[in-house]
Amino acid sequence: MAHIDNRFSKTAALTAFDEDLRTYLLQVYTYMAMGVAVSGVVAYLIFTFSVTDDPTLAAEAGTALRRGMYLTPFAHRLFATPLMWLIALAPIGFVIFLSWRIDRMSIGLAQLAFWLFAIAMGASLSTIFLRYTATSIAQVFFVTAAAFAALSFVGYTTNKDLSGWGAFLIMGVVGIVIAALLSIFLQSSALQFAIAVIGVLIFAGLTAYDTQRIKENYRTVAGDVAIKRKAAILGALSLYLDFINVFTLLAQLLGNRS
Repeated sequence: MAHIDNRFSKTAALTAFDEDLRTYLLQVYTYMAMGVAVSGVVAYLIFTFSVTDDPTLAAEAGTALRRGMYLTPFAHRLFATPLMWLIALAPIGFVIFLSWRIDRMSIGLAQLAFWLFAIAMGASLSTIFLRYTATSIAQVFFVTAAAFAALSFVGYTTNKDLSGWGAFLIMGVVGIVIAALLSIFLQSSALQFAIAVIGVLIFAGLTAYDTQRIKENYRTVAGDVAIKRKAAILGALSLYLDFINVFTLLAQLLGNRS
């Protein structure tokens, strides 16, 4: 009888753990999805303030984006002054800040930093509406969402240990960054295409890897509510970055330029 009771207790404990894990992962994906939504809204709002169909409101002569659309003085201040560097680098600053300081933050401050990161990323992504048509952006977004869901599902369900992928994938990200900086000077379309293709593969792998890592790390944070909520924010940040990078790289490959 005692043996049966022990087996029942273990089964009940495992069931409770699985339910808590699902609740935790739901929180991670909710943060991530809301972050993407905030970034999308911010990017689109900045775009709407950056263009006009009235040439008399254009920033200066010669600022036509395409026929019937002109850049506004607001766009010039954002993208043609040193402010552009702040917009481009701010998301990186928030990622570093959250990654290194979240253990010492309150939950409220960690959440605020995450939402500010999503806003900053939205500002840096706003130029995507200047480069690609709205239809192609929507198509690439849905392709990215479907691919992300499939890869994350693989990472969650696979019995294969993906931890060995980590160092290789991080090295791949560093290589992509270096190649992207090099392409700025070389202006090589072939290099840019190669970067986009390899980048998609790397961040696809990171999506599955990060999902499994977040799932496995839950065992170390399950006993503390505050630590668990902060871990959910960091997990959401990792998945957000995977999603956005796949989206922007696929836009380079599949997007129709305006």
